[in-house]
Amino acid sequence: MTGRDQIVEAAAQLLREHGVRAVTTRAVAEAAGVQAPTIYRLFGDKDGLVDAVAEHVLGAYVAAKLRTHVEDDPVADLRAGWHSHIEFGLANPGLFTLMYSSERTERSPAIAAGIEKLRARIRALATAGRLRVDEDRALAMVHAAGVGAVLAVLDGAADRRDPGFADAMFDAVVSAILGTERAAADDSLRTVAVTFGTRIDELPALTDAERSLMREWLSRSLAAARP
Repeated sequence: MTGRDQIVEAAAQLLREHGVRAVTTRAVAEAAGVQAPTIYRLFGDKDGLVDAVAEHVLGAYVAAKLRTHVEDDPVADLRAGWHSHIEFGLANPGLFTLMYSSERTERSPAIAAGIEKLRARIRALATAGRLRVDEDRALAMVHAAGVGAVLAVLDGAADRRDPGFADAMFDAVVSAILGTERAAADDSLRTVAVTFGTRIDELPALTDAERSLMREWLSRSLAAARP
């Protein structure tokens, strides 16, 4: 194990056993058997160390939970991703809190990677003609709800947690972003516009400028029609 790996593992262990407050540069250095300047040299600052820990822990989690089958239903796939997110947050409360800390100046690469996976799931919903809001709003709503659900559950006493809270949050946000068979006419039009936006690049005989203009028209129309 390299010095860098020792430091990452020491920080991860401190998080697991003693919580967020235990993860100081001095404590991590002592646990890893290195000098504090070594941490700054390898990771830049505490955020850099947290990012390395997140990559390490998340990588191990994903490897253990790896699914070989992807759901054919984009809604079921979104739900599976939601469950994985909730499970990871509750299994790693200290790391999750540090990753989403308001004191961070930059977004964690682990969070950015997760958002890109969520973006792909949202795109699948749009392509299937299921979204009633534009993709950016759907992405923001699902991501915010997912983070909020984990933090809300972690904020309560462990013996009084509502086991159905996260699922209820998912159902609420999904009902807000998805069209239904009983959708009103304006909802149906929004769904058509969002779906069409996913196929603009496939339209023949259009220039890049024309495609760009079409995207702008759709974006303005959807913004004006937001519920």
